[in-house]
Amino acid sequence: MMQSQLFSSGMELATFVTGSVLLQRSWDVISSHHADILSNVGVGLSWKVYKEPVSDLTIIAFEATSDTNLQVDLVSYSDIRERNFLHFDFLCTKSNPFSINNTVVSLFYENHQKLDQLKSEINSSKPLIVTGHALGGSVASLFTISLLNSIGLGKNRPLCITFGSPLIGDKGLQQAISRSSNWNSCFLHVVSHKDPLPRLFFTNYSSQTSSYMPFGTFFFCSDENSTCFENPDSILEVLVALGSIHDQNQEFQSMDYGNIVENLNHKAICKDFTVQAKDMNYSNTLHASIHLQLWGLGFTPHMQEQQHQNIINNLVTMMETIIFQKRETVELSKKLNLVKIDMAQLEWYKKDCKDRNIGYYDSFKKMLLKSDLDVVKFKKNLINYWENMVEEAEMKPQKEGSNFRTRWLGAGTNYRRMVEPLVIAKYYSEGGKDYVTEKRSKHFKLLEDWLKEGTTKATSDLNSTSKKNVEALLTIDSCFWAHVEEALLLCKQLKDAQSSVTEKEAACRKLLEFEEYVYGLLKNYAVSIEIFLKESSYMTWWNEYKAIKGTSYDSPLGSFMNNAENYNVKYAGNTYNFC
Repeated sequence: MMQSQLFSSGMELATFVTGSVLLQRSWDVISSHHADILSNVGVGLSWKVYKEPVSDLTIIAFEATSDTNLQVDLVSYSDIRERNFLHFDFLCTKSNPFSINNTVVSLFYENHQKLDQLKSEINSSKPLIVTGHALGGSVASLFTISLLNSIGLGKNRPLCITFGSPLIGDKGLQQAISRSSNWNSCFLHVVSHKDPLPRLFFTNYSSQTSSYMPFGTFFFCSDENSTCFENPDSILEVLVALGSIHDQNQEFQSMDYGNIVENLNHKAICKDFTVQAKDMNYSNTLHASIHLQLWGLGFTPHMQEQQHQNIINNLVTMMETIIFQKRETVELSKKLNLVKIDMAQLEWYKKDCKDRNIGYYDSFKKMLLKSDLDVVKFKKNLINYWENMVEEAEMKPQKEGSNFRTRWLGAGTNYRRMVEPLVIAKYYSEGGKDYVTEKRSKHFKLLEDWLKEGTTKATSDLNSTSKKNVEALLTIDSCFWAHVEEALLLCKQLKDAQSSVTEKEAACRKLLEFEEYVYGLLKNYAVSIEIFLKESSYMTWWNEYKAIKGTSYDSPLGSFMNNAENYNVKYAGNTYNFC
């Protein structure tokens, strides 16, 4: 049975949860079983605060008044912000807008001054549980989200436990919270398999038509058993399946979660599951494990109706697909070692090209050797990795994304300076033009922007060099070779007899700007000495440009280039003559 437990962590987590006293403590405060609870009443909302004297645990329980009508519609956060309500700005990203249930966010907005006062009274160094039943649980979720920006994510970050609560937001909100595992782990939603309220917003019992998306961990419980799910797609499919089986011809009834929690606390369900699975014939351990979790939801093989069996079979198929997709997607952090190997391969390639008296940019552009072809694979791997990394950072909420970018600033900058020249080389070898404006990848732009936005010290360290280490330098401007290629095209335009006077004048102005650009880099040791190698595109440009301007032409760059000692560099006991 060891193999079948590979995918059964949901049941094990459920056993851990039911064995703890947190569910019972939370429900006791909701039900006001403690005499020393402080109550507060707002507009359509009330909340109770209980502080355990021994453990220093604080429990805040929310309850919506009975006359609050729960609406299905979502409201975008951009519309919420227009009311000068900025409590969830920290979740916003340009590429991931989100929406929240209108009823829930209206309750929060109407009481936000009192809720802000409540937040100010919370001691962030003490453990905190935020809880609520039904709509009160939805407000508890939103209140907990508002805490995430102000309370540190150490061991005392808040835990939100809801009972039978409707979903509160769309996929954008789910992604904003799930981008941080620390945030996502703050939410535990207890759902009875017969409670229609958590699936209230589904239409036609289809996950494809749902505008709402779950986040956090869902603790599903049946009459006797329980299990947990953490994957939002799996949770959504389970909620839809539960609705298809239990909601038809069933009137709404309030679930007694107090009795459910008490019963589950006295049951050890894993042993029973093991016995049941032993007697069943499954094709693989994954199939067996999924059925074990579905038994925890009350989906047993004894369901006689063919319609119910079809629903269960479809659910099993969909969950298998979701699990396989998750397994096939290797976490980006786990790819880091492979990325380091690919970068090391490029470093070796760069050194080998220099030993052959040709820069790695021009060697890759000409694509004459097997080593040039091998680099294509390394380049592709690195680009795929960093495109995903940048997308990951961009999708994170502002504070999380900022921390993420800071941690990866150096590695991302080195990658951009090493790999973007290879992208440029391929583009111009295929007849491309205007790379910077027409072809440059968004992730290169963002990596460069994040470097500029980084701390002064970090940016200075990554942009600084000296004459002593210039031989090991990657050119600071990763678009340098694109500017060189454009300068070569301008020289071609000047030599073309069919170019008009206006075109040639424009070309001359742009070439003067390029001269100033290059000279500025040279003064600051901001370019690799590889640009001076005999077969480099830069030296090709300079020789063509010098022939066009004539021997009498003088400029700061011309004076530098005409003095060979400036780029005949001695280091590591060897002399390299680059022109």
